[in-house]
Amino acid sequence: MKKLLLLLTSIMILHAEDSVPKDENDPYENINRIVFDISDSLDEGFLKPTAQVYSDYTPLFIKDSVTNFFYNLAEIDTVINQLLQGKPKLAAQDSLRFLINTTIGFGGIFDIATRIGFERHDEDFGQTLGVWGLKPGAYVFVPFVGPSTIRDLFGIPLSWYVSGTFAIDNNETKIFFSFLDVIETRERLLAAENLIIGDKYEFVKDVFMQSREHEVKDGEVEDEFLSEFEDELFE
Repeated sequence: MKKLLLLLTSIMILHAEDSVPKDENDPYENINRIVFDISDSLDEGFLKPTAQVYSDYTPLFIKDSVTNFFYNLAEIDTVINQLLQGKPKLAAQDSLRFLINTTIGFGGIFDIATRIGFERHDEDFGQTLGVWGLKPGAYVFVPFVGPSTIRDLFGIPLSWYVSGTFAIDNNETKIFFSFLDVIETRERLLAAENLIIGDKYEFVKDVFMQSREHEVKDGEVEDEFLSEFEDELFE
């Protein structure tokens, strides 16, 4: 994986001068599109059909439990980054969310905290770097990761490390939970695909870039289309 990312980075640097970008935030558009097309083909051939089967044949209460479980694991990442961003009150609130859902919610499969008034938040190390003033840098589409920026690439490994699955010693169990996480995430994206219009690559890039800016600025960036997209994704 590291060698693949290094190779892609090298190709981007070597071909940057040859590309004629349509977007100054996407100087590596030529190589990004190649990676996107390959990833999209793999998605259409495997991930999307698997997610569709999961969506069609898995009872709703099980799907909700799986989603709640992974959301609960993500609370660890959120709390750490809230502290790094100088949000101690939110960190305390989400620490309590994690405690409630991990205990009363049986390991997070039931979202008891939301039912009693503790709103869920989402923070990661990429957002923290943005809050600290680091610009997003160039847009990149990375295999097995998806849309990202140079800034977010530095934060992704840290967020993965504190996601919870790193603590699982058994490799087969770790692979199972990682695969289930991917399928659960892909299943939530199925409904949002109905909003895709025009060039799919440009659509994914624009939604991602606007969404990240929205998250870094804690929602202070108003975008009606982005709000509609997020409603479809998280309803």
